[in-house]
Amino acid sequence: MAKRDYYEVLGIQKNASKDEIKKAYRKLAIQYHPDKNPGNREAEERFKEATEAYEILGDDQKKAAYDQFGFAGVDGMAGQGDFSQTFRGFEDIFGDFSGIFDTFFGAGGRRSSGAGGARQGSNLRYDIEIPFKDAVFGTKVEIQYTKNDACPTCKGTGAEGGSGKKVCPVCQGSGQVRHSQGFFSVASTCHNCHGEGYIIEKPCRDCGGSGTQRKRQKIMVTIPPGVENGKRVVIPRQGDAGPGGGPPGDLYVFIRIKAHEFFERQDLDLYCAVPISITQAALGADVHVNTLEGKTLKVKIPPGTANGKLLRIRDEGVPSGGRRGSLWIKLMVQVPARLSKRGRELLEEFSRIEGENDSPKPIPLSEMAE
Repeated sequence: MAKRDYYEVLGIQKNASKDEIKKAYRKLAIQYHPDKNPGNREAEERFKEATEAYEILGDDQKKAAYDQFGFAGVDGMAGQGDFSQTFRGFEDIFGDFSGIFDTFFGAGGRRSSGAGGARQGSNLRYDIEIPFKDAVFGTKVEIQYTKNDACPTCKGTGAEGGSGKKVCPVCQGSGQVRHSQGFFSVASTCHNCHGEGYIIEKPCRDCGGSGTQRKRQKIMVTIPPGVENGKRVVIPRQGDAGPGGGPPGDLYVFIRIKAHEFFERQDLDLYCAVPISITQAALGADVHVNTLEGKTLKVKIPPGTANGKLLRIRDEGVPSGGRRGSLWIKLMVQVPARLSKRGRELLEEFSRIEGENDSPKPIPLSEMAE
């Protein structure tokens, strides 16, 4: 099924409020939930499509990126994989409507980790700024950040040595308690176990039963060659440790690139401007140009070079995927602000010899582009 515009998927206008976005997604989720449509592949795809749309449009930052750049602006931001995993991340929009889901889909409509179930830890974000050259050729950067690490005393279980966990007596391990409201049975998070489905008999004294402790960590991050501004590097399993001894989340390193004094980048090509004199432009010359990499290249200036002419040096641009872009050199003809007496005499003589036109006609735009 072709990827559709997120606003079209939810059936809303671009200026829809957060409440309207939430209501539209809730309606589609109820309609296409796989538990309500067992074996219906199309319904499952519609459910995942609606969930992805809500994940982007329900978040102000992601929505702004999508509005400005389309799918390219949110590439990799939407949840992937099993719909049940994605659905768990959106349970907050249903709140007390969980009973409605149970009415439509049965007791299995709402997923929980169950008694003693470990969950994956939170993903973390880290922003770095790197020099232009490092972004082009790649580098390694050491970063420091604080995360929740598994408590070494209880090894992440949250329980004092020799003790364990038991099923919550209030919710019987479901993590929810139910109340009748009109025609519906409404579920809410169990206040006794906070939705975990179990309670710790004797909490660990060092972590208070959370199973985690704050830890300052240093790691080396490899920045690949050719990385673009705003891109991210994912470091698996370097996020927060999971509750109940669950696996850690990931660390997302977002990259900002400092501007360079002399070079600019477009895709895999690099651009720089080099000044040349009037005589070098008219007669031609060999000039030496320093590349971003630190090499010195001998560049031939052809006779009669116009101001602004671009020269292309292949394989001196940005490396990526086993290939490299080009270096484009823009030649800027420098007109001297002050002339010596002899220099002025020679230029006046040149003007007389060449018979310069004092009534020039406009140059066609096509010739200017060349």
